[in-house]
Amino acid sequence: MALSDMEVFNQYFMPATIETLAQEVEKFNEASGGAILLTTDGFDGNFLQTSFYQSLVAARRRVGRFGPNNEVASVDLTQLEHNTVKVAGGFGPVRYEPSQMTWLRKPTREGVEVASRAFAEAMLQDQLNTTIAALVAAIGNQGETTTVDVSGDSPLDYETVNESHALFGDNSSRLVAEIMSGRSYHSFVGQNLRNENALFSAGSVRVVDILGKLVVVTDAPALYTPASGEDAAKRRVLSLVQGGASVHDGRDIISNIQTTNGRDRIETTLQVDYSFGIGLRGYSWDTGNGGASPSDAALATGANWNMDVSDVKHSAGVLAVGAA
Repeated sequence: MALSDMEVFNQYFMPATIETLAQEVEKFNEASGGAILLTTDGFDGNFLQTSFYQSLVAARRRVGRFGPNNEVASVDLTQLEHNTVKVAGGFGPVRYEPSQMTWLRKPTREGVEVASRAFAEAMLQDQLNTTIAALVAAIGNQGETTTVDVSGDSPLDYETVNESHALFGDNSSRLVAEIMSGRSYHSFVGQNLRNENALFSAGSVRVVDILGKLVVVTDAPALYTPASGEDAAKRRVLSLVQGGASVHDGRDIISNIQTTNGRDRIETTLQVDYSFGIGLRGYSWDTGNGGASPSDAALATGANWNMDVSDVKHSAGVLAVGAA
């Protein structure tokens, strides 16, 4: 690394800023209506395992008061297991030379400060993108129970998203937020603009109302699949309940700043290790198939997430898929 990696002017104003992320992930809990909860509640080990009682609706039966008093089969009170998985990540090393800063008459610690802020944003982005990938995989793996897919011949529109909401039946009002890419969002804006009577009565566009839900726009890779060979490009919209997914950030961040000799100029590097847990409402991580400390590919594999509830209405949400 050399001074040529920095911007050098004869006289300048150079604030300690970094290029901002393309994805808006700050204040995500508020923006998503709690559909994806970013928490500071961590857990020990590879998995967070909890139990819950299975639904007892099957124990309900009709009784004939005037017939014989026959024996009936018992329904056992049963507990099921829910698994949340811990994911490991790393950042860096990011390298700079202290002499770069002194040459520019800037504090030598500024390089570490800038890299630290970049790490905080990158980790938040990782948590969001990974959780969305897991949601798309888990929900999409349930087929027509949780997904409406018209990507074979139609783009995403209100009708498709509404049909996905209908999979929740009389619980569709529990779906609080739509998670979509920027391209999908602007496609819905265009549909609104063409709908002169139903949604807009004035000349300015202030709010996009997509079936009365909050809209969270983020270009997470899992929300878009580019065309490949004979397969057309696809776009996805997640509709989630409150607490559809939880991210457990235990703040177990291990960072190391090292200044080394042995080259023409002294170098400083920053490297960080971190972890977080992902839990999906109504889905349990398959500890046998998915394993511990999973890769991105494993987390985005639907077969590694088992639905652990008896009714889709008790799960994280639904998915709409359309052609790009």
